[in-house]
Amino acid sequence: MDSPNRTRLLNIYTDVDADLHLTGCVQQRMGFVLNKSFRICDAKGNEKPELTELFEVPWFKRFMELSLQSIFYGHSLIELGKVAETEGKLSYSYVNLIPRTHVIPEYGVIVTHENDTWQTGYDYRHSDMAEWCIEAGGTHDLGLYLKCAQQTIPKKNMCAFWDMFGEVFGMPLRVATTTSRDPKEYDRIERMLRDMGAAAYGLFPEGTTVDLKESTRADAFNVYDKRIDRCNSELSKGILTVTMTMEDGASLSQSQVHRQMLENLIQKDADFIRDLVNWQLIPRMIRHGFPLKGFRFSWDESVDYTPEQQVAYERMLLERYEVDPQYFIEKYNMPLVKGKERETAQREKQKLARPKEGHAFFD
Repeated sequence: MDSPNRTRLLNIYTDVDADLHLTGCVQQRMGFVLNKSFRICDAKGNEKPELTELFEVPWFKRFMELSLQSIFYGHSLIELGKVAETEGKLSYSYVNLIPRTHVIPEYGVIVTHENDTWQTGYDYRHSDMAEWCIEAGGTHDLGLYLKCAQQTIPKKNMCAFWDMFGEVFGMPLRVATTTSRDPKEYDRIERMLRDMGAAAYGLFPEGTTVDLKESTRADAFNVYDKRIDRCNSELSKGILTVTMTMEDGASLSQSQVHRQMLENLIQKDADFIRDLVNWQLIPRMIRHGFPLKGFRFSWDESVDYTPEQQVAYERMLLERYEVDPQYFIEKYNMPLVKGKERETAQREKQKLARPKEGHAFFD
C-alpha cells in the first residue's frame, strides 16, 4: 500500500474495546502475565536482587501493559521518558504510548496529523528518537481486534434490536376507541393514553373503550440472547483460545484441558515480553546508564505452593534436615531462637520462678 492509514480501523477498535465480555477476556489474559514474578540474572542464571529492584517500579509495569496491548491493537510504539534518579536508583520518569493513529509502522514514521501521508512524517527508526522508542508488534500487525470486530459489531446490533423489540412488544399496546367527534376530546384521550404509567388512571368521555393488546411473541430470547451468547463464546475462543475460563463448564476433565491450553497461551505472551525486554529495552537502558551490562530478564518459574502444601513441605524439611531458623525469621517475620538458645532461655525463666532459699511460698 502506497499510503497506509489505520485511523478508521483504530476508530472501530475503540468500539470493539467497549465490549464488556471482550474486556474481561483481555484483562484475564493480560493479568496472568502481569502477575508473574521475574528476575534479573547473569549469563549463568544467578539472580541479582538489586538489579531486579530496578524493574519493580510503576514505569516497567506500564511498559509491560502497553506491550501486551499490542497483541490486540497491533503495532504499538512505546516512548521512554527521561532518566531520573530516585533514592539512588535510576528509573524512567514515564512510559507513554504514542497515539497509534499518528504512527505509520510500514514506513517507520510519526505524522503530525492523523490523515497526513508518510512522506511528511518524522523517521523514528533512524534518528535520535530510536534511542527512546520501542516497537511492540510487527509493522503490518493489525492485532486480534480485527477478528474480534466481526463478533462485537453484530453483538452490539443484536443488543440494540433486542431493546427495540422490548420497546415495541414488551409492553401491551393501548388502544382507545370513542364515538366522540370533538377534536378536543381526541387530544384529551391521546394525552391520557400517553401519560398512563405506574398507578395511572384516565377519565375518558362516554362511549370510549380502552383495550390493552398483549404481545404473543415469545421467541425473542432464542433469537437475540442465543446470538449474543454465540458472540461471547467466539470472543472467548479468539482471545483465550478456550471458553470455560469465562463461561460455565461441563466437567472437571474438560476444564483441566482448557486450563492447560490457556497456560500455553500465557507462556507465549510471557515469552513475547521477555524477548522484547532483552532485545529492545535492556540495550537501551544500558546506553542510558543503567548498570545492566551482562544481565538479562527472565521469568521466575519456581513452583508456587498453596498454604497447605507449604506447611507439608516445611514439616518434611524439619523432620529430615536441620533448618536454619533464619529462614523462618525472614519468611514469617517472627523472633525465633535456635534450639540451644531456647533451652537456655527456659532455664533462665525457671530460675526466676524458683523461690529464694529460706523463703517458702507459704509462711
